Amino acid sequence: MTDDGRQTTDNLPNMQGPVCPVPLRHSKKIVMGHGSGGKLMNDLIKHTFLPPLGNPTLRAGNDAGVVAPNACTQLAISTDAHVVSPLFFPGGDIGRLAVCGTVNDVAMMGATPQFLTAGFILEEGVEIETIERVVASMKAAAAEAGVEIVAGDTKVVERGKADGLYITTAGVGIMLPGVEVGGALAKPGDIVMVSGFIGDHGIAVLGARGELGFESDIQSDVAPLNHLIAAILDASDEVHVLRDPTRGGVASTLNEIAVQSEVCIILHEESIPVRPAVAGACEMLGFDPLYIANEGKLIVIAGKDDAQKVLDTMRQHPYGDNAVIIGEVFETPARRVLMKTAIGGRRVVDVLAGELLPRIC
Repeated sequence: MTDDGRQTTDNLPNMQGPVCPVPLRHSKKIVMGHGSGGKLMNDLIKHTFLPPLGNPTLRAGNDAGVVAPNACTQLAISTDAHVVSPLFFPGGDIGRLAVCGTVNDVAMMGATPQFLTAGFILEEGVEIETIERVVASMKAAAAEAGVEIVAGDTKVVERGKADGLYITTAGVGIMLPGVEVGGALAKPGDIVMVSGFIGDHGIAVLGARGELGFESDIQSDVAPLNHLIAAILDASDEVHVLRDPTRGGVASTLNEIAVQSEVCIILHEESIPVRPAVAGACEMLGFDPLYIANEGKLIVIAGKDDAQKVLDTMRQHPYGDNAVIIGEVFETPARRVLMKTAIGGRRVVDVLAGELLPRIC
């Protein structure tokens, strides 16, 4: 803590300044890493999409855009495209993934999701029974979340031009009065929490492809989080940031928040919740669980005084019963995520540089 009250990392042991990563070469063609949720994707958005399309709502960089159609109503609007192979995996499928992903993006802004649209790109030759299973799963997920699918579209492409089925969704929710959350609102002294074990989804999908090299009972965590978020916001008015760490995992998501809020986030290695089976798979494959995709986990950054209240509220919900505190927000070094290791040192937790896992969300 400095003389003027600013929060810093100066009092943490063995803390040395982070090293700036070497910038990646600019690619003139799309590569798989552009869909990873990491640096390549962020650069693509920043340099290709934002210059012609940018506006204050889009440039905010949140999971959903907040707009005000009139003086009395604010809406959160999000859109997403869903590709996964195989279409069905332990714990979920592309239909549940599509509904939950968009519901969660809307809810991360403190909105109540209400309506979805869905577009289907169908590959010639896909079984009608497969489509029926996916649609039934979407219906069940929408009912669980309490939303309606009110519009849709279908297109068919030639055999070999899709992985059987792609789904695009858009979602609309009504902002809760007096709630303001977003990636730019983390403050020094805030506490960082996660709602449960990380990395389940990515490893479950790899297991379904037979790419683990061993049998596993790991289930995807894909789930609608809007009811959990509503309970958190009802319990505390000191919630500053809500995010679901999907592509790029917890590490990339926290890096986005650190940049948006101009803060430093310090994680505690021993507090990161990872199932033994996921940790074992990552160790064998050379992956870091912090970068593995999740589809039913929630990062919450809240004021220190309310952190325990928020944590207790999360633990009372089925989708947050393994919630833990994993870190804290500091003022410097700004725009960085650091890990306090088990042996008392520190390492930089950078944004995902390229492609860790192929198309899993």
